[in-house]
Amino acid sequence: MPFYDPGFGDVGQVYDPAVTLGFLAAQTERIALGSAGFVAPLREPILTAKEAASIDALSGGRFMLGMSSGDRPSEYPAFAQNFDNRAERFREAWQIIRKLTQERFPQFDTQHYGRFSGDLDLVPKPENGLPMLAIGRARQELDWLANQADAWIWHGIDPNSVGEIIRTVAELGDGQTWHPFGYANMVELLEDPNAPARLYHNILLRGGANSLVDFWRQQQSQGVAHIAINLKPTRRPPLETMQDLLENVVPHFSA
Repeated sequence: MPFYDPGFGDVGQVYDPAVTLGFLAAQTERIALGSAGFVAPLREPILTAKEAASIDALSGGRFMLGMSSGDRPSEYPAFAQNFDNRAERFREAWQIIRKLTQERFPQFDTQHYGRFSGDLDLVPKPENGLPMLAIGRARQELDWLANQADAWIWHGIDPNSVGEIIRTVAELGDGQTWHPFGYANMVELLEDPNAPARLYHNILLRGGANSLVDFWRQQQSQGVAHIAINLKPTRRPPLETMQDLLENVVPHFSA
């Protein structure tokens, strides 16, 4: 999101995500890198495919492309884009990126973007395929999410509903392919490790390390494969908070 909209309250990712991912690729060796996510209807999908393939190559195959449909109407006029058809353009951008990163000299037509005549090929190609994640609902039907997205990260979900969501996605899928499901929590990690975990508005999770472990273990037992942790609400020093997570939370979920 390139803009600050005072009516929305935050700017999301301050720095350009592709530049940030390039920096992280150079600073790390083993951790997975991902976007959560590129706003597909506001981006040229050919260039997104090029950026994703480049990040994947420069990081040694560690990149996962997460894309969303966007939820800030004020940005769309600046891009001369239609806010109301973003669901259709999200699906088409997804298809373009899939084909450009998987097929050689693809040939196909699109409704909202360009025409591919089979005489151009995108390089580089991800050697082991490019994992693509749907971020948020992206205004898509569950059937699409169950069969097109390699994984899905939602937010603002009642934790008591995740088991049913995961079962529904599995039933709508092909019966063979696992499509991991996860969601995002805004987390305030308290100093007292036994401070009880409390969830506000199905998004803000506040508590100590031990209580968060118990909460996320319950979610794991329902089939949740991934939790995206946003530490923005945490008032403790960032390095102290990260150390607490690494020492007292992450080991409980290590493979």
